[in-house]
Formats: sequence, structure tokens, C-alpha cells
Amino acid sequence: MKNKIAFVFPGQGAQYVGMGRELYDNYHEVKELFEKADEILGRNITSICFEGPEDELKKTENTQPAILLVSVAAMMVLEKHGIYPDMVAGLSLGEYAALVAANSISFEDALPLVMKRGQFMQQAVPLGQGMMAAVLGLEREKVEECCRLASDAGVVEPANYNCPGQIVISGHVAAVEKACAIAKEMGAKRTVPLAVSAPFHCSLLKPAGEALEKELDKIHIKDPEIPVVSNVEALPVRDAAHIRKLLVQQVSSPVRWEDSIRYMIKQGIEVFVEVGPGKVLTGFLKKISSEVKVKGYNVEDLKSLESTLKELGGTM
Repeated sequence: MKNKIAFVFPGQGAQYVGMGRELYDNYHEVKELFEKADEILGRNITSICFEGPEDELKKTENTQPAILLVSVAAMMVLEKHGIYPDMVAGLSLGEYAALVAANSISFEDALPLVMKRGQFMQQAVPLGQGMMAAVLGLEREKVEECCRLASDAGVVEPANYNCPGQIVISGHVAAVEKACAIAKEMGAKRTVPLAVSAPFHCSLLKPAGEALEKELDKIHIKDPEIPVVSNVEALPVRDAAHIRKLLVQQVSSPVRWEDSIRYMIKQGIEVFVEVGPGKVLTGFLKKISSEVKVKGYNVEDLKSLESTLKELGGTM
């Protein structure tokens, strides 16, 4: 009996200059996908992925389509080799790649949509007014309490429940800094400010969600063909109307990644493949699944593809 496989897709922050290059050079389908992406966006996203410069790739409106493009390219290669998912999920932006994987949103619609999503998220809060920070080594209830205690200094809320001992908070600069100071007093190992351009996944981003809703109304969304575990509910979303609603909420709601992975493990998923740039989600998986036997792999270049196919019995 074959193992049940989940594909998980990375979010913003996983990007690096050169990502996707080896797959592009070795698979004509990937080359065609990149050429199509340049055409759809009316900008040379291929060159931004491969050559940068890093500052250009880090712009949210470039980062989001670039990561989506590389993630879908890696998925196409896996499927070409006979590896298909039973379930999918994606961290924040990665949820769009998951919806493409489930044939719920077309790649042609998802790509310009995430570019606009990036622009809306960037515009929602003026530069320098918001920030995000990772709180390490503190239980979730205590992190929530830190945010409550610091809320007199502005908006500060949990943004990402990544894995045990790593929760990201988001909001106004003064409030996030105050929450970090309280977290240290409560016993956090450390707090790490994140190099992001806006305070994602908190209520300050509601205007971005409203702008995104208008764009979502213009595209065709189908019921997913395989379960897509949503960030907002950490449960499968089964119909197109609910997907629209959750994608709007997702921009300003916390990403329940740890809960999503635990749900998938309970459903019998034994193998998680991180599809796209980086290995951040594979690192989270190790911390989430320390008591159960699941395997994590990643596919972003030829070496990682080869070792994953070898383990999963795909055809090379």
C-alpha cells in the first residue's frame, strides 16, 4: 500500500536569487511555464527569479508571483515523474499554489492575482509603521497573553502559528516591540524581528483583504479536486464560495500552520513534500511531528528532486 502524500507549498521569505534555474534548464515544460509567466505578468519574472537583483526579488509584488511560479514548476516536475498528492496545503502565499495543485484556480489566474495581493498587502500599512517578529520558545497561550498586554501600544496579534516554540506576531512597531519585551520576561528564549515590508496576517491588513475580494470576484474558482487544508481554519475547504471567503480572511488572519499539519497527520498523511524554494516547512514538520513517524522531503532543484524520487519510488 502506497504512503499517503501531501504537497506543502512555501510562503514569502523562501525566495532566493537563482531559484528554479535547474528545473528550467532541464525540463522543457518548466521553460514553457516560465515563458508563459513573463507573458501573463508583462514583466520578466524569469530574469528576476534567476538573476535578481535580490532587492528586486524581495519586493512583495515580485516575490509572490516568483515563489508561486517556482512552486508550480516543481510540482509539474514531480507529477511528470508520477508523484501526485492526496492532500495539499500552503503557508500564506503558498495556499495559492495548493489551490492550483487541486485544480481549483488556474495558474493563469493565480499568477496576476498574487502579484496584486502583494501590492495590496504592501499598500495597506505605510512603510515603517508595522513590523513582524518571531517569538521563540514560548507556548501559544503565553504569546497570546503578551499580545493582549501590549495592545495599549497599538495593534499586535499572533500572525503565524508555525510549530511548537515558534510563533510570529504582527502589528504596529511599538506594540510588537512591547510584546517582544513582555515575551522575554515570560521566558521566551528570544525574539527575532523579521525582515518583511509589512505586518502581514493581522487586522491592519483588512484593507488589503477588501481590495483582494474585488479581484477574486473576477476569476473562476472551482471546487478543489483534492482536499486543500486552509490556513484560516486548518481544515479542508471543499467548495469554491468558501475558498473565496477564506482567501479574503487569510490576509488579516493568523496562519494556523501547526494545526494544519497536525490535521493532515491525523488523516493518515505519512509523507510531506515541500514543493518550491527552501526547506522552512520541512524544518517546521520535524518540530510538529516529533512524536509520530512522518517523513519530510523537499523539491526545489535537481539534487532534491532526485533524492525525493528515490525515496518515493518515482520514475527518473
